[in-house]
Amino acid sequence: MQGFRNQHTESEMSDTSNTPDQAASPAPEIEALPNESVAQDMTELLAKHAEVSDAYLRAKAEAENIRRRAEDEVAKARKFAVESFADSMLPVRDSLEAALASHAAKPDAPIETVLEGVQITLRQLTAALERNKVLEINPAAGEKFDPNRHQAISMVPAEQEANTVVGVLQKGYSIADRILRPALVTVAAPK
Repeated sequence: MQGFRNQHTESEMSDTSNTPDQAASPAPEIEALPNESVAQDMTELLAKHAEVSDAYLRAKAEAENIRRRAEDEVAKARKFAVESFADSMLPVRDSLEAALASHAAKPDAPIETVLEGVQITLRQLTAALERNKVLEINPAAGEKFDPNRHQAISMVPAEQEANTVVGVLQKGYSIADRILRPALVTVAAPK
């Protein structure tokens, strides 16, 4: 710093273009900071740096923990995604097994009894699918053909408006507004 002061003072002396006001006022000098003040500032800066570094490491560790927890939750969700669906399907399986056991025990049982059991089981299955948001797509005859929900197998001459459903060959299903399987339909041909 001493060298800087000397150079500054010498350049002021050699400068002849100074106005009288500038020549009268002495040039501002940079005061040297005492060593204690620099040491104190350095200590404060190091403490602040340590504090910021610690906060950064804690935030980084917390972000890593959140990421790891989220990955675990996604893995568990994938692993157990069908748990609810499987739970609702178990009574249907139990009913089918009971029907087979009943038929094995009494092979001469009237067909009406078997049909009644099958109808009850079908109602159980339908209820289980609906609880799990698996909905039937079964368009009525005359309904407008929707390529997003229906798959046309053939076009047939019909006494109804063109591009409408004539018949359903196989029901379709959707799950939570997403097509699981489109309904297979025949469509009225243009006249």
